[in-house]
Amino acid sequence: MKTFLLSTVSVAVALSSAGFAAAQSGSYPVKPIRWIVPFPPGGSVDTLARTVGAGLAKSLGQQVVIDNRSGASGNIGMEVVVRAAPDGYTLGSNTVPFVANTFLYSRVPYNVLVDFVPLSLMATTANVLAVHPSVPARSVRELLQLAKSRPGTLNYGTAGVGSNPHVAGELFNHLGKVNLMAVHFKGGAPAVVAAIAGEVGVAFSSVLETSGHFTTGRLRPLGVTGVKRSRRLPDVPTIAEAGLPGYEFDAWHVLLAPKGTPVTVVALLSENVKRILFAPGQPKRFADRGLDVVASSPEESAAYLKNEVAKWGKVVKERGMRAD
Repeated sequence: MKTFLLSTVSVAVALSSAGFAAAQSGSYPVKPIRWIVPFPPGGSVDTLARTVGAGLAKSLGQQVVIDNRSGASGNIGMEVVVRAAPDGYTLGSNTVPFVANTFLYSRVPYNVLVDFVPLSLMATTANVLAVHPSVPARSVRELLQLAKSRPGTLNYGTAGVGSNPHVAGELFNHLGKVNLMAVHFKGGAPAVVAAIAGEVGVAFSSVLETSGHFTTGRLRPLGVTGVKRSRRLPDVPTIAEAGLPGYEFDAWHVLLAPKGTPVTVVALLSENVKRILFAPGQPKRFADRGLDVVASSPEESAAYLKNEVAKWGKVVKERGMRAD
């Protein structure tokens, strides 16, 4: 991780242009920028924020402070962002729970499509559907058949209600017309450990967390959740091509600012994020860690979030998922 962060900073230094930043932003920024991460340190949202934040600090000539405000599946941190002054000095990043929480909780302190300005959909990462060796399924089709023959008896581990593994698992249930039972753990790592131990039979975990256990035989991969095969697991098909057409789950990472943030600041931040993510060698470095660089524009990011709201609203409601 340290090497990866240092390489990011060095590339950002090489590409950054203080003149460019000053010319495009006027007086912004004149003080440190706070980047809210609504989850604990060490996870994918935190790691990406620290990596891109280091590049932004060099590019803009101001410190970018990562502020972890975890709790309520990200709601606590996002409330900090939505209540902040729309001046470009408070940003926040999030992933799928940002949208799913709208339907999982009876009260959410924000409106995804109204209260924020998306700066960039920075990157996406796929999960992988894997099973414990004791589960007699060697393909997605066989797992679906097994689940239909044993309704309500197979279970899968999640990182908590509304987490990426939970949403990925319920999408599998929704499209496959099966009923794998969710078992919630306090984080992704405990869920993987439970799968390895056979406490749960199925896992929808990140490629990075689980790929090392495939070579040892402690877990068996059946399919990648994304729209394309993983660079780290080229021989593992996507779930869609392996037996469940239409299945698509990518854990995206979006960077946001409060509604009302000046358009000049939005444009400046978005352009700098794009430069950092697409710096020479960076897309490959991210890909090696299971992340696919996107770096979309604010307009593209807003359209993407609108589609995600429609998609996950339907899944959460039809599966009866609740967090309170």
